[in-house]
Amino acid sequence: MKKTLFLLFIITSSACAQKNNKYEIGQIKTPMGEILVWLYDETPKHKKAFIELANEGYWDDYTFNRVIDNFVAQGGCPDTPEGFAYSVHLLEPEFEAGKKHVYGAFGAGRDDNPDKLSAACQFYIVQNKDGLARLDGNYMIYGQVIKGMDIVDKIVKVKTNDKNEPVTPITLDVNVIKMKKREIEALGFKIPKKM
Repeated sequence: MKKTLFLLFIITSSACAQKNNKYEIGQIKTPMGEILVWLYDETPKHKKAFIELANEGYWDDYTFNRVIDNFVAQGGCPDTPEGFAYSVHLLEPEFEAGKKHVYGAFGAGRDDNPDKLSAACQFYIVQNKDGLARLDGNYMIYGQVIKGMDIVDKIVKVKTNDKNEPVTPITLDVNVIKMKKREIEALGFKIPKKM
């Protein structure tokens, strides 16, 4: 009897532990609403860099600085004439993960460097409903918006200047929050199975 109770305790504890599993989710708070981003395990360098920068509060002084309807909403460190040559946030691409530029895909910016190094300090969200396949294998996707594409759709429609920068700044408050599987799936996102 004791052995059966002990086994039942282990099975119950294991099931509870799985139910309480929490996932790290990117949270982007803007004056227009909240955007939540699933970060892919298959792109560990980019995921780690995002989490580190968010936890440091890196993006909290930045804005969505380039927004183009039917293309992308881009935030973080702005583009400069010299590109990202002097950035400490450059990463080797992880194209082998095979992530595509679908609607809601979350990626890292880059300049025209020949090694296609990503600038982890800048991110963009694909807003084109048909995706942007021409960018696959050239720019790094490492996440997917799981909540807030309605906000992104509004962001790309704001009034901009000749550099596609919103006339009224759209500020960023970027964090990493923990969510349970059931909370994530309630948003309509199916958590990928681990290989």
